[in-house]
Amino acid sequence: MENHRPRAPLSALTLGALGVVFGDIGTSPLYTLRECLRETAGAGGAHAASADVLGLLSLIFWSLTMVVTVKYLTFVMRADNRGEGGIFALLAVVPPELRMSKGARRISLVAVVVVVGAALLYGDGAITPAISVLSAIEGVTVLRPSLASAVVPVTCAILLVLFMAQRRGTGSVGALFGPIMAVWFTTIAVLGVVHIAHRPEVLLALSPRYAVHYFAAHGMPGFLVLGSVVLAVTGGEALYADMGHFGARPIRVAWLALVMPALMLCYFGQGALILSDPGAIENPFFAMVPKGGATLALVILSSAATIIASQALISGAFSLTRQAQLLGYFPRVTIRHTAAHTEGQIYIPQINWILAVGCLLLVIGFQRSDRLASAYGIAVTGTMMLTSFVYYVVMRHTWKWPAAVCLLVLALFLSFDVPFFLANTVKILDGGWVPVLIGVGFIAAMLIWSKGRSLIMDEYLRRFGSIEEALPRLVKRALARVPGTGVFMASSTAHVPPILAHMVERTRTLHERVFLLTVVTEDVPTVPAADRIELTELGDGFHRVVARYGFMEDPAVPPVVRAATERVGAPVDGEIATYFLGREAVTGRKTGAMGRFAEGLFGYLQRNAVAADAVFQIPAKQVIEVGIQLEL
Repeated sequence: MENHRPRAPLSALTLGALGVVFGDIGTSPLYTLRECLRETAGAGGAHAASADVLGLLSLIFWSLTMVVTVKYLTFVMRADNRGEGGIFALLAVVPPELRMSKGARRISLVAVVVVVGAALLYGDGAITPAISVLSAIEGVTVLRPSLASAVVPVTCAILLVLFMAQRRGTGSVGALFGPIMAVWFTTIAVLGVVHIAHRPEVLLALSPRYAVHYFAAHGMPGFLVLGSVVLAVTGGEALYADMGHFGARPIRVAWLALVMPALMLCYFGQGALILSDPGAIENPFFAMVPKGGATLALVILSSAATIIASQALISGAFSLTRQAQLLGYFPRVTIRHTAAHTEGQIYIPQINWILAVGCLLLVIGFQRSDRLASAYGIAVTGTMMLTSFVYYVVMRHTWKWPAAVCLLVLALFLSFDVPFFLANTVKILDGGWVPVLIGVGFIAAMLIWSKGRSLIMDEYLRRFGSIEEALPRLVKRALARVPGTGVFMASSTAHVPPILAHMVERTRTLHERVFLLTVVTEDVPTVPAADRIELTELGDGFHRVVARYGFMEDPAVPPVVRAATERVGAPVDGEIATYFLGREAVTGRKTGAMGRFAEGLFGYLQRNAVAADAVFQIPAKQVIEVGIQLEL
């Protein structure tokens, strides 16, 4: 297989990465230092001392360095799957024997860890647009406090328009994202330089000893400030997840050449401003410019940047759902491409409106970004920590690195991930339960869906046996062979599709040509056209067809059927083929294999899953769908 790498000039890919990959982490200066200072003031007095400011800046600098530069850019981005990144792509790099439990159709511990990490990202996807846009609009209160009552309605309106626009996609305005974010990073860097020039001693915070002194001075309350410091690295996971769109090199170039320097100049500039004017602690970011037109201009620019950041998180949730579906961890959903020539630009209505409702409820419920910050962090740090564990498995079992080296790297990662996660657990009662609740919902859906599909497969195997055993019986039962091609979707290449056995039993007929079509999603982003179709003749007019797709591709069945028909020497007419699809109805039972609740939820997910003809792009007029009732 060839590596799946974007083919474009480095400069264009780097500019594109600015507009998509760095939106979340790039807008963190809007609220990160403010929340850190409020946490510090609450722990140690009414105002943060100069040593505290330097300590917090040191913590932010070294967190960005170790988590983003060292962990993700240097190590984790090495674990790409043919150029694709993200926690599900990381699972694909794990050896197959570690993805499923031995001797049973059960999800392995490694796969459970990946599912939990992916589910937590949905919580992040709901909170990020809410806190980002809300914090940007709050900038108008610096200019005119009387406008505070308009912040929530304006934020909700912007978010609503943002989610309504998702169906149109971002391809038409994608070229604007990079330049806008380039202006954003340049602006915050210049503002930082201006204030650092007045208090250059703030650069002393580059030394890690100030972070150590901060913990020594504050003890356990100081440790809890990590729950706010982590806001600086939220979005770090996106660097890995979006790697397939741009490649590792453009992301690294953009980070080292512009993003990291701009972020640090902005944070240190805010710190320098607070050293000169302690009153700026209320909103240090917007206090970096004079009140008036400059404040309004910064609010407009920050609003544009946060909308772009929100767009990136929403699109990330779409991509995550698509990968989960193709790997068997999520029910079929509607996937629409919004830009034919822009990779990754998809729209999933179900996920879009779930996130939309979640974002609006968060804004209405929390009202202010500082309150919403309490709910932020658990999802991000949880995913970061779980990524470290899966990466260890890849190092040890895929790359065969020495155990001592793997443990050393894991210990390095966890030395940051675990403190960040523990510091955020105290936020659960203050709003941290929100992303946890969202994550639990998606975890339940993905694990129950995976388990339910495995049980259905086991039931099919028990009922209908292997192809070698069943086909002779079916041929004998069929009293007539009708012209044309009958296509039966088969989830297994070794067994007869249940709907085929059901149809022969009830109608006693078969088409003269029968294709048992299995769509296989490979653990790679794309499959070359030459490897797409595998055709095997089974005798008596039966043919096994295996269509292989990557987990970043949309499976289209009609072209596969046409190609298979041509190979067997039959007349090629796409409309002659009839597609037989089965739809299982599962009813929850107390004595069922998963229990009444789990089976009931699985049945609900099945009933609301998108029909197979829509997923496989089969013309509706050529489909015969038959329902089958099952008890697991």
